[in-house]
Amino acid sequence: MEIIEQIYQDLVNRNPDISIRYHRYRDQVHGVSRVKAWGYLIKMNIEYRLLKQKVSAGEDLFYKEKQLRVKESESSAVSRETPEELAERLAKYDVISFDVFDTLIFRPVSQPSDLFFFVGEELKYLDFCRIRMEMEQRARKEKYEKYGVREVTFEEIWSMMESETGITKERGMQIEWEIEKKYCFANPYMKRVVEKLRSLGKTMIITSDMYLGKDEIKKLLAHCGYGTFAHYFISCEYGKSKHDGSIYQEIKNSCKNSEKIIHIGDNKVSDKKQAEKNGIEAVWYPNVNEAGAVYRSEDMSKVGGSIYRGLVNSWLYNGMKAYSMPYEYGFIYGGIFVLGYCQWIHQYVKEHEIEKILFLSRDGDILSKVYETLYPEEIGKWNYVYWSRIAATKMTAAYFKYDYFRRFLYHKVNQGYSLKAIFQSMELEDLLYDFLQESRHKGKTENSVLDEKTAEEVKQFLQENWKDVLAHYQTQIQMGKQYFGEILRECASVAVVDIGWAGSGAVSLDYLINEVWGMQCNVTGLVAGTNTIFNQEPDASESFLYSGKLVSYAFSQQENRDIWKKHNPNRGDNLAAEMLLASPTYSFRRFNEDGTLKFAEHEIEIDAKEVQDGIIDFVKWYLMRMQKIPKISGRDAYAPLLTVLSNEEYFRNLLRTEKVQMNLE
Repeated sequence: MEIIEQIYQDLVNRNPDISIRYHRYRDQVHGVSRVKAWGYLIKMNIEYRLLKQKVSAGEDLFYKEKQLRVKESESSAVSRETPEELAERLAKYDVISFDVFDTLIFRPVSQPSDLFFFVGEELKYLDFCRIRMEMEQRARKEKYEKYGVREVTFEEIWSMMESETGITKERGMQIEWEIEKKYCFANPYMKRVVEKLRSLGKTMIITSDMYLGKDEIKKLLAHCGYGTFAHYFISCEYGKSKHDGSIYQEIKNSCKNSEKIIHIGDNKVSDKKQAEKNGIEAVWYPNVNEAGAVYRSEDMSKVGGSIYRGLVNSWLYNGMKAYSMPYEYGFIYGGIFVLGYCQWIHQYVKEHEIEKILFLSRDGDILSKVYETLYPEEIGKWNYVYWSRIAATKMTAAYFKYDYFRRFLYHKVNQGYSLKAIFQSMELEDLLYDFLQESRHKGKTENSVLDEKTAEEVKQFLQENWKDVLAHYQTQIQMGKQYFGEILRECASVAVVDIGWAGSGAVSLDYLINEVWGMQCNVTGLVAGTNTIFNQEPDASESFLYSGKLVSYAFSQQENRDIWKKHNPNRGDNLAAEMLLASPTYSFRRFNEDGTLKFAEHEIEIDAKEVQDGIIDFVKWYLMRMQKIPKISGRDAYAPLLTVLSNEEYFRNLLRTEKVQMNLE
C-alpha cells in the first residue's frame, strides 16, 4: 500500500499543474473509463519529466482560447425547424416520447450537477457539490454490485449521503427538491411543440434517465407549465435506462403493435442511437450547452461562470429565434459586463453613502437603463448627464492646459488634419485668421496639414493669446454650471460613472464642480477599467486610484492585474469595451448660450439599438431565471470579453457590420 501511495504521490502531487489537470480530467470519467485518466496522467508525466515540456493547468482544454463564429451569429447557425414545423412532423406518429432535462426543461447552469452548489449553499455545507456527486456514483456502484443495474432513486442517493455526512436524508431531499423546483424552467421551444401536439389530441409520454421518481418528474413538468402526460417511463423506477436502451422495450411493450412511436431528446446516444437501435424512431434535439460550449468563456468562477454559460446557451440555442451579430455581441459579452458593473456601482454607492449617481454620456446610456431595471426604487437618485472629453477639455483648459494641447494638437499630428479643422475643433475659428496673418507663419493656409512643426507653432500662438482662448469657453462654463447646478442641488456627494480609462470625465467634473463652480460636492469617479501597461501614460490616474477618488470595477494596477496586463488599447480593446456600451445618441459637444445643448452634426455611424437590446434581454433573462443577482466580480464580468479580444477576425467583421465609430470624444 505504501508503494502505491508513493507512486501516486510522485505521479500526481509532485507537480501542481499535473495534479490540477489530472483531477479535472478524472472527475469527468467514471467506471472503466477511469483507466483513461491514468493514461492521461502517465502522458503528462512523460511530457514533463522526459520531454521537459511545460505542463500548465491554464493551458488545458478548459482554458484554451475560444474560436468564435466570424461570419454569422451563433444563433443563426442553429439548424432547427420552427416549433410548429417540428410538431407537425411529430404529429404523424401515434405516440410521442419526450426526454425531460435539457429537452423539455432547462436549468440555469451549464452542467446539471452545478445545481448542487445552490443546494450546498442552502444547507451551509462545504464542498457539497463534489460530495453529492461522489455519493451518487457510490450509490450506483453498490446498486450494480448487488442487483446488476446502475439506476438509483433519489432516496437511495440520500441514504448514502446521510450515512456519510451529517445531513439527514429528509432535510437533504427536501432542500434539493426545492432547489430543482426553484431553478428549473420550461424550454420555450419545446413548450410550443407540446402545446401544438396537445391541441391536436396526440398521446405524449415522458422517458427519462433520472433518479427523481415519477411523482417528482410529474410535479416538476407541471410546475414548468407542461401539464400532465399519458405515461412516465423513469429509469430509477423501472431499473432500466435509455443509456443501455432497455427502457425503450418497456415503451414498446406498453403500446399496441400498430402504434407508431417516436422519441425526442438531447443526447445523441441515449435519445437517438439507442432508441433507433431498439426499433423506435427518434429526433435528436442538440443539447444547448454542448452546442454553445465551444464559444463560451471558461475562465470564470465555478458558479458564476456556470450560470452565465447556462443562461446564454439556453437563450441562443433553444431554436426559437436567430439573432444578429450586434445583438449577440450585446447579449453574450455586454450583458454580464453591464449587469455586474451596475450591481457593483449600486453596492459601492450604498456602502459609501453617496447621495447621487451621474451616468456620463454616451457610455452611461445603457448603464442607466440597466440600473433603472435593477433598482427601480432609486429613480431620482441618479441622472444620465451629457458630458464628453471634448467638452471637458475646453471647459477645463485653464487648469488642465497640458491636456488641452495634447488632445487638440499632439494627438492629431500627421493624421491629415488641416489647420481649419484643428481650429474648428477648438472652436477658435476666428483666431485662425490672426494666426495666418502673422509673418512667421507665411506660406501657411487653412488647408495646411498639421505636422509636428506646425503643431508647435499653433501652440506658441495660442499660448501668446491664452486669455483670448479661455474667453471663448466662458459661456460654456457658465451654462455648464447652470446645467449641473440643477442636478446637484443640495447634493453633498456624487459618483460619476464612466467606462474608463484615465478617469478624465470624473476628474474634470470634480475640478469644475468644486474649484470653478464652488458647489462643495465630493466627487468620486467610478470606472469599469483603467489605463493599462500598454498605454503611453499607464500611471496617469494612479494617485487618484490610490486615494480612492477613482475606483475601478474590472481591472487596475491594484485589482485583477492579469487583465491589466492583457487589455491592450493599441489592439482595439478599449474600442471593443466601448462598443458594448454603444449608444444611439449623438456625441455631446458643448453648452450653448441659450441653455440648449450642442451635439455632433454628423450622422450617427452606429445603430446601437441591437447591442443595447441584447444587453437588456440578458439582464431581464438573468433576473427571471435567478430571481436575485449573486455577486458578479469584475473578473467574471470581463472574462467573456477576453474571447472577443483574442478573435480579431470576429471583431473586424462585427465592425464592418456596424460601421463603428465609437465614443472617441
